[in-house]
Order: sequence, then C-alpha cells, then structure tokens
Amino acid sequence: MQRADRLLLVLLGLLALSHGGQGQADGPQEGPGAEEVSPSLQIAPSNAAFAFNFYHLVASLNPGSNIFFSPLSISAAYAMLALGAREDTWAQILQGLAFNLTDTSEPDIHRGFQHLLHTLNLPHDKLETRVGSALFLSQDLPLRPRFLNDTAAFYGASLFPADFLDSEGTTQLINSHVKKETRGKIDNLVSRLSPDTVMVLVNYIYFKGRWENPFGRYVTKPQDFHVDENTVVKVPMMFQDQYKQWYLHDKHVPCSVLRMDYKGGARALFILPDPGKMAQVEEVLTPEMLRRWSSLLEKRSYSRKVWLYLPKFSISGSYSLDQLLPRLGIQDLFSRQANLSGISTQENLMVSKSVHKAVLDVDEVGTEAAAATSLSVTLFSAPRIPGILKFNRPFLVAILSTDTQSILFLGKVVNPTEP
Repeated sequence: MQRADRLLLVLLGLLALSHGGQGQADGPQEGPGAEEVSPSLQIAPSNAAFAFNFYHLVASLNPGSNIFFSPLSISAAYAMLALGAREDTWAQILQGLAFNLTDTSEPDIHRGFQHLLHTLNLPHDKLETRVGSALFLSQDLPLRPRFLNDTAAFYGASLFPADFLDSEGTTQLINSHVKKETRGKIDNLVSRLSPDTVMVLVNYIYFKGRWENPFGRYVTKPQDFHVDENTVVKVPMMFQDQYKQWYLHDKHVPCSVLRMDYKGGARALFILPDPGKMAQVEEVLTPEMLRRWSSLLEKRSYSRKVWLYLPKFSISGSYSLDQLLPRLGIQDLFSRQANLSGISTQENLMVSKSVHKAVLDVDEVGTEAAAATSLSVTLFSAPRIPGILKFNRPFLVAILSTDTQSILFLGKVVNPTEP
C-alpha cells in the first residue's frame, strides 16, 4: 500500500460567499478581472466573522493570556488551499472561514481575495503593507496546472522548489524567505519538517504604520500596568494631550473605545474595558459591535481633548492551527479523510501541521506588525472635558484597513511586558 504522504501547511500572520455542493473539478472557472465594484467588500463580512470566531476560540482556551493574530493571513492562506480541495474538505474549509456557500459563489470568494491583496499591496509613501503567499514544493510532487495557475492569479503565490529530505536546509530556506518578507519581524517560523512533507504553504503579512498624531518620545515614562487584582508591572507609558482624540464611552457595554489613525488609510481601535469587565466586553465582541464603534467614531461629537496614556509594547502570538481549526469545523483537512485531489495527482495528501505567528510593536511613532443591528447614538456618551484615558489595564486592539474594510490584526493585551 502506498505510504500516506503528508502536506505541511504553514501560515504566518501579521498580516481580514461560495456556492453550495461539491468543489469544482478544476477550481474557479471564472478568471480574475471580472467587472465588479470592490470585490473585496463582498468577502469583508465573512472575514470579520472568522476573525471573531477565531478570537473567541483562542480566548476560551487561553484565559488571562495575550492574544495576537492576523485573521486575514489565516483566511487568505486557507482560501488559497481551498483551490485544491474537493468535496467535504472543500466545503469545510470555506464554511470554517465563515463563508455562506449559498450566498456567494466560489469565484467571488477568490476574486474578493485577489482584489483585497492587490489593494493592500499597492505602494504608499506613508503606509507599508505587504501580504503574500509562497509554496515550497517537493520536486517530486506533480501539481495540477489549474492549481498552479489559480494560486498565482488570485493569490500571487510564488513557487520555490524544496528538498524535504534535507530538513535543515529546507527549514532555513523557508524561514529566510519569511524573515525577509516581514522585514525581520518573524524569525524561525518552522522547525522539524518531516521527511514525508511534500509541500509547505506560507502566507505572510507585514504592516508598518505611522500615527497621524505621534507621541513625543521625551514624555514616555515608566508607570504601573494592572495585569489583574494581584499583579502590577512597570511599562513605558506614552502620553499626549495636545491633540483631539476620537473616543467614546459605551453606556451599555462597560468600556471606552479609542480610534487612532495611521497616515495612509489604516486605523487602530483600542478597546479599554472598565476595571474587571473584560469578560463582559468579550461576550459582546462581534463584527457588528466593531462596526458600531467605528461608525460612531466618524462623528465629530466624539473628537475631544483628552489626556491619553498608552503603553509602548511588543507582543506576539503563535498558534497551531491544525489543533484549533477543527474546532471551527475544518476537520477532514487534518486527517486521512482529506481530499486535496485538486492540488496533485498524487494521492493521500493531508495537512499534518499548520502554524500561524504574528508580532506587534507599538511605539511613539506608530505600529509595526507582521503577521466589525444598528443602535441609537444615544446609547453612547463622550467623556467629560477634561478627560483622562489611561490604558493601564488589559485592553483589546484591532488594526483595520479602511480602504478594504478588513481586520488586519486582532488581539488582547493582558500583560504588555510579555513578548
């Protein structure tokens, strides 16, 4: 009996529907370039839903820990893999990514990602975002031309030949490529590659943004950060009081929300639960809630003077997706029931390992990272003037692309001194 070869899928984050029934025999039949208005906006709701599904899963398994990941990186990599999946494996991947297979066609999903990735990769003199994919392939693996063509056309995937019998050399090849593409932010992504591996799929995202209103370095001072009732750590606390800030306090959800803009079309939302209320805020953390806050923070009434204190910090997240995604319904892919016959004529392919890693740095100048039912406005109130907004306890952060309405990164900072 033929040995079961294994396909190793590796995902890197920084950086955020399909037809029902069986996967198409030869992948999407409609090529790129169809005349549609902002195809990326069609997939934005599903990408946001997946982002929060994944967040809640990780938060439930890691209470009291920092969380940071790129939902867009994960979604893009697995949507690309779906090009080579068939039958139940295909359906599970797209449904696990929160796509409704009766509302949106599979070609629309891939065109959406194509437009999204193209938009994010456009050169900009004030904002740097790089998203890409790479396939490291065994020279003995016969790939189907349709899979090669579609991954290149829709996801811009680069191909690299690899000798997986030389585990050390191939590991170095992959890690060097990822390190280069993420400006050195992600290092040592993969290790201990099995000789049974025939393919490694990597998706990476790099983001570097400068604040529209930067902090002054000379006023950053060590201050207390209350991790919990019993733990206090010292953090370098940034401060500014010369600018108006976009912020609100939610009367019905016990938190304050700060919007900070980057130069060039991106923004961050920092969500500060009231003391001891993180769990209550997390319970209502949904794409709809994020959209409400974002919409309200477009209104001039929420631009006020405030003394703002925000930690200068670096955090990272590393996740074994082959352990997590089955909990979101993507099960066959990581078992011998996997049907990846759209990738190769070789049988018995499966995903044996899947890793996602993301890193976030926040400082006075900006952010460097590698790896949203309408309510009445009267439910919210802006803090009184003068106000103090001090992020000296656990908070949530979302980094958003305004052009594509995508969540690039999502996380929770419980202890900013833990990398």
